[in-house]
Amino acid sequence: MKLKKNIISSPVAFIANMAWAYVAYGLCRVLYLVENWSVLGTNLSWSSVWEMMQGAWMFDISALLYTNALYALMMLVPWHLKELKGWQRAAKCVYMVVNGLAICINLADSVYFQYTGRRTTATIFSEFSNEGNLGNVIGIELLNHWYLVLAAIALIYGLSKVYVLPVGKPWRRPFGIYYTVQTLCLALFIPLCICGMRGGATTAVRPITISNANQYVDRPADAALVLNTPFSLIRTIGKKPFVNPNYFDKETLDEIYSPVHNVVDKIPVDTLTKPYATDSSSTKNIVILIVESFGREYIGSLNKHLDGGTYKGYTPFTDSLLSKSLTWEYTFANGRKSIDGMPSVLSSIPMFVEPFFVTPAATNELSGIARELANKSYHTAFFHGAENGSMGFQAFARATGFEKYYGRDEYNQDKRFNGDSDFDGTWAVWDEPFLQFYAQTMSEMKEPFATAIFTASSHHPFVVPEEYKDSFPKGDKPIHQCIGYTDHALRRFFETAAKQPWYKNTLFVLTADHTNQSTHPEYQTAQGSFSVPIILFDPSGTLPTGIQPGIAQQIDIMPTLLGLVGYDKPYVAFGQDLFSTPTEETWAVNFQNDIYQLTKGDYLILFDGRETKAVYRFREDPLLQHNLLESNPQPEMEKELKAIIQSYMQRMNEDRLIMKD
Repeated sequence: MKLKKNIISSPVAFIANMAWAYVAYGLCRVLYLVENWSVLGTNLSWSSVWEMMQGAWMFDISALLYTNALYALMMLVPWHLKELKGWQRAAKCVYMVVNGLAICINLADSVYFQYTGRRTTATIFSEFSNEGNLGNVIGIELLNHWYLVLAAIALIYGLSKVYVLPVGKPWRRPFGIYYTVQTLCLALFIPLCICGMRGGATTAVRPITISNANQYVDRPADAALVLNTPFSLIRTIGKKPFVNPNYFDKETLDEIYSPVHNVVDKIPVDTLTKPYATDSSSTKNIVILIVESFGREYIGSLNKHLDGGTYKGYTPFTDSLLSKSLTWEYTFANGRKSIDGMPSVLSSIPMFVEPFFVTPAATNELSGIARELANKSYHTAFFHGAENGSMGFQAFARATGFEKYYGRDEYNQDKRFNGDSDFDGTWAVWDEPFLQFYAQTMSEMKEPFATAIFTASSHHPFVVPEEYKDSFPKGDKPIHQCIGYTDHALRRFFETAAKQPWYKNTLFVLTADHTNQSTHPEYQTAQGSFSVPIILFDPSGTLPTGIQPGIAQQIDIMPTLLGLVGYDKPYVAFGQDLFSTPTEETWAVNFQNDIYQLTKGDYLILFDGRETKAVYRFREDPLLQHNLLESNPQPEMEKELKAIIQSYMQRMNEDRLIMKD
């Protein structure tokens, strides 16, 4: 028994000390809550506390593994002399400094929360970089919150007293067995450490960010109880903060552009008449299909000019749907990643600088179509066939007001379907069965309802179910047969939906999260790489149909839908109501490689935040080969783009993404 203790002494001591550090994080969270009880404690219940704890353990483990990486190496490296007193004193010193600092940061942030309403992020270093009175401010706060100082001292002292040292003498150990066991322990720790830092082990889990905390709370402010400050700092280091460019004063800015919508007074324009009367439209259901990687390039009827007019695309069903639907001449995504698509489509938030999910603003109070329609007694739900919590979608859905979330867990619990037998082995439930689940679940919802689904099958590694392996054209890219499969899944969805009692009273929106593999050069340009479909389909035939002139983008979907159903309250959305915007005034914005893009009228401008770098007449020059900057600089477009950027940055920083009383 003594021999075993000698051999595994260091790993056991490491695990014990990490457990004590975890307890310290938990106690800091309790003190954080007590310090801010008037804000965070008023709506707590045992069920909400339990739900928060489920998220907190994940964020605490991630933070502990990040901050204690050096300590782990010192304790687990296969070297028998590491148990010597000098080495262990050094290891304990590293442990105490790192975790003592984490305790102080967590407790100090409990005070700063009162001013920010969120956990502190890495932007704090730039926010106060030019302040010369921080010493005085900190000194005053230390005096005012002396009890937190005592709590920090007590916790750090407690960690020191319970610290576990390895036992035994290294020179009494069989070196062969010792090094074998130590090496195995280190080899086991490495993958576990990576999984802990990422927040999970499956391929569906990306490294967790501060936005994932919304998955466990009902109010954005409560995310502070799920998070810890070391994690928030680490995960935002290197992330570009939203910087207010101060192009205009407030009055000038609001004259040029404002994301505040007052739909009541808007007037229909052009050939699009207001399809729904306000007195009856309040019962119109809304179904939004966000289809993974479903780029506009793949749809034959939207690309009749390609390949000498012979291009058929890979979406025969979508082509048939378009023949009785409404779309626009140019339609764009506002980002290039899946995590960009959901905020753009459902909350009218474009991707600027960084994906919204990974920015400090992710814990802002958020507007969204679900939250706004709740004011009109809509029932709302979001569907995503991946592992619950994947991609941060569940967190974002909850943060923007969706009442229910249906993921892989809920699908597996539904006895009408095949559960894990329908899992694609990598990401999610195959599109066909999950879309059937979507259609049938909506039939159990009370009308009016507003739902959204994010599909997954047209995703790398680009495979289709075994029974369909030879059913769809392979095309020139691996994704093409997946697009064919997803199009088939959409056909089956609409066949099922058409049999439901709610079908005729529903407005469907079909779009993509972003583009993917491309074969045609016009879809590989700075503009074309954002081209996705935006299709509105009303089975009742009330909507006009065909390809309308103008430009549409994902962030237009929310204000357009709210306008269609006669929504009568002001709200924040960075897009436009396409039924109340003249064709020549429609526009689209994108951001990539530190360049902002604005498409409007006949022109596309590229702007680096300081000056316009390129101007293209994109209708005549789809490959963007002729930069007209010197002869046609488009100063009005630059001014409009600056106003959009400044409004975005200010509202992100100031937590003004909803209308407040």
